[in-house]
Amino acid sequence: MKFAKETQPGLPLSQSTFAQRRQEAKAQRQESEHAWRLCSFASLREELGQNIRFFVRGSQRADKTFCRAVRVALAGFMISTLAAPISVAQNPTPSTETLKKANTRPADPKPAQTDPFDGSAVEKMIGQCVTLDTESGLIVIEMLPKAAPETARSFLNLAASGALDTTTFSRVVRDFVIQGGNLSTSEKWSVELAKRMARHLPDEPSAVRHERGIVSMARAEEPNSATTHFFILIGDGPHLDGKFAAFGRVVRGIEVAVAINHAPLEGETPLAPVRIKLATVAPCAK
Repeated sequence: MKFAKETQPGLPLSQSTFAQRRQEAKAQRQESEHAWRLCSFASLREELGQNIRFFVRGSQRADKTFCRAVRVALAGFMISTLAAPISVAQNPTPSTETLKKANTRPADPKPAQTDPFDGSAVEKMIGQCVTLDTESGLIVIEMLPKAAPETARSFLNLAASGALDTTTFSRVVRDFVIQGGNLSTSEKWSVELAKRMARHLPDEPSAVRHERGIVSMARAEEPNSATTHFFILIGDGPHLDGKFAAFGRVVRGIEVAVAINHAPLEGETPLAPVRIKLATVAPCAK
């Protein structure tokens, strides 16, 4: 039958096409029902042996062959009629909202967090002071960014980000230096702090003399091996000049650094390491 042949399983029908097909199906169903009644009448005639004749469109005789054809056609019609709505139900036309959701772009990942002084010019770092609020008192350090810009920027970021908070002065050389910046001594030790300790700084030796009150960067024997460890000089260290990156100067609290240096030691390890409770950055007081 025409309707059954043109209907393709799996393809949705538009509303207008579906309505047209339903009209055609209705007309054909009426014709098939009429033919079915005639075939039934013919079968009854054969069973009763009566000489009854009937005609279908142009006086065609409804014999057994024609009746079988009608039955096959009607079965095909019923199958195709049922298949059409099933096809529409299984394959609905996607709505605009469905397409919109399917094509929605994933949310952009959060941008990497940057430190306050990343990319800062030397002029912005001049006049900045870092205050170390230790268990023994305050130590205020003025930055010297012209002498060591990368080192000064790193130290400002360590203080401003809170990385120095709860760390200790873990190494002391009597009457010479106290050393801090070991982030593994922090009560907030984390993967982020470990990543900071893995960043190496370039060597930045300068003409600044290593004398009492100067803050400089500790490093290993290898070049460009400085990370987060720093030291404050209690005495002069001329042998360090031109080799280490001096980046700051204590402008207040040198007596606190001296007290930390004179605390009981075991070798170069303090028996009771002094903790930095809080590190902050602010313009230096005039």
